[in-house]
Amino acid sequence: MTRTVDVPDLVARARSGEPRAVARLISLVEDASPHLRDVAAALAPHTGRAQVIGITGSPGVGKSTMTSQLVSALRRKELRVGVLAVDPTSPFSGGALLGDRVRMQDHATDPGVFIRSMASRGHLGGLSWATPQALRVLDAAGCDVVLIETVGVGQSEVEVAGLADTTLVLVAPGMGDGIQAAKAGILEIADVFVVNKADRDGADQTVRELKHGLSLARRERLGPSWRAPVVRAVAARGEGIDDLVAAIGEHRSWLVDRGELEHRRQARAAAEVEAIALAQLRSRIGDLRGGTALDQLAKRVAAGEVDPYAAADDLVEGLR
Repeated sequence: MTRTVDVPDLVARARSGEPRAVARLISLVEDASPHLRDVAAALAPHTGRAQVIGITGSPGVGKSTMTSQLVSALRRKELRVGVLAVDPTSPFSGGALLGDRVRMQDHATDPGVFIRSMASRGHLGGLSWATPQALRVLDAAGCDVVLIETVGVGQSEVEVAGLADTTLVLVAPGMGDGIQAAKAGILEIADVFVVNKADRDGADQTVRELKHGLSLARRERLGPSWRAPVVRAVAARGEGIDDLVAAIGEHRSWLVDRGELEHRRQARAAAEVEAIALAQLRSRIGDLRGGTALDQLAKRVAAGEVDPYAAADDLVEGLR
């Protein structure tokens, strides 16, 4: 039996800053509730204000510690902060492992901070499929800044760049991250590089590798572009955090001055609409699997009677 949900009341309470209402809305999003369309419609007029910062990097580089330090710095500026920490999925419960919540206990009782761990549920891009909608919830709930921390899953982590206004890529000395950044295409998606654990041996070399890679990438581009700074930090001791906040602010100003912020947000909206449309199409195609249309087309393709493109055209026609 579907639980009755008063969506307008829930949204009103979330906008007033009630944590339980915010949590309930995000749960509706994660569970793909039948009320999801009503929730999206109610949230839409109240979104588009929050600054979105993506935080990504290899496992063990210190993303959670850095996120906690950034929350503290933003709260000193009296900004409301939301954190979406996308954790690996538990193989037993299917939920998030909640490692980030454990590391951010300092903010647990702060009414100006909302922290939510979300399960990646096997999604290889480092983000949960529900992350864009959860971001809308925190935006509508009055968060000035939303930090999205991804799981460390390697090269496919570049997905976070499509969701954030500013993308921070954390690297650490001794992990080969400077070279790996170039291999994984991270140089193209990072707006700010952070060499964390910069008190370790090899930090200077990592900084040099990143700056060299950035200089080569810059030569290949035509016209003016943002020059991603490389910030040194030791998150465990709170060192370099002010420099990082300043770099984020400079990037924000650059985005606004050149109209790039609006462009990025429109691209984000386009990707979100496309993802929803594709999900709906997959659902309808899945329904056809229970019938005969798709099976018959598959048999004809396997028998060489029709090519897969023509079969796909027939399938699309059947969806209209």
